[in-house]
Amino acid sequence: MNDQQSRHTPTLPCRPAPPQAGPAHREGERRTVVEARREWHDARHRHTETGCVVTDENRRPPAAVVFDALGSEYEKAFAASETHGASLEWLLERLPPAGRVLDVGSGTGRPTASTLAAAGHRVLGVDVSPVMVEIAARQVPDAEFRCGDIRGLPLEEGSFDAVCLYFTLLQMSRAEQSDLLRRLTRLLRPKGLFALATVPLDVEGFDGVFMGQNVRVTSFAAQDVIGLVRDAGLTVLSERSVMFTPAHPDAAPEPHLFLHCGREDGGEPGAP
Repeated sequence: MNDQQSRHTPTLPCRPAPPQAGPAHREGERRTVVEARREWHDARHRHTETGCVVTDENRRPPAAVVFDALGSEYEKAFAASETHGASLEWLLERLPPAGRVLDVGSGTGRPTASTLAAAGHRVLGVDVSPVMVEIAARQVPDAEFRCGDIRGLPLEEGSFDAVCLYFTLLQMSRAEQSDLLRRLTRLLRPKGLFALATVPLDVEGFDGVFMGQNVRVTSFAAQDVIGLVRDAGLTVLSERSVMFTPAHPDAAPEPHLFLHCGREDGGEPGAP
């Protein structure tokens, strides 16, 4: 389903989690967890030699559990997002040749890493889900992928021409989101680019169900997201708000906010 310009009051993209699941639901949930756990073990063994950093299974971040279970279904659900494609075109028009790009929450590698790598850019994708990293490494062999939490990954400041942060913040607390934006801004070179997308809703710790998976969502209203970005040291160069419905039977229409930014202390990209 294609993006549409948003003129509606935003609603939560996931339905509230039921207070107590019945036996049939719990049985289905157990099957999902078992399948995800099997995939996680397979991915761990496949990626130990390629630098996949995996923590103890019972201490994985909530996002890792969710996206291990979703796997390639997430890619299929969001494949029709024209606004995501337009955001990548914005980057391609401004990146230097063979630019170094950090893709935070890289998922299956499509469309972000695949699009940028195909254009000759050097992409490092980071994701907490071993299953996603395994899929991405297979689908986008020209990019590098690491499995781990971006907040603890040692990366050199001022070493990237661009950072992509598409829908990665939603399972972090508000303080964690603010801290991560500041850290990622420091990773940019002068005149570096920052592309961000999120679901702009004023919610904190909302328990819901997204594409059949239990999630706890925290986000900000659109103007507060823009304020966070500016506080992190970024200048908003363009923005776009749309409504999008993922191609999944359990998905609901959700508001998307895309921001295209430049690092403040480096001036606007393309300036002399």
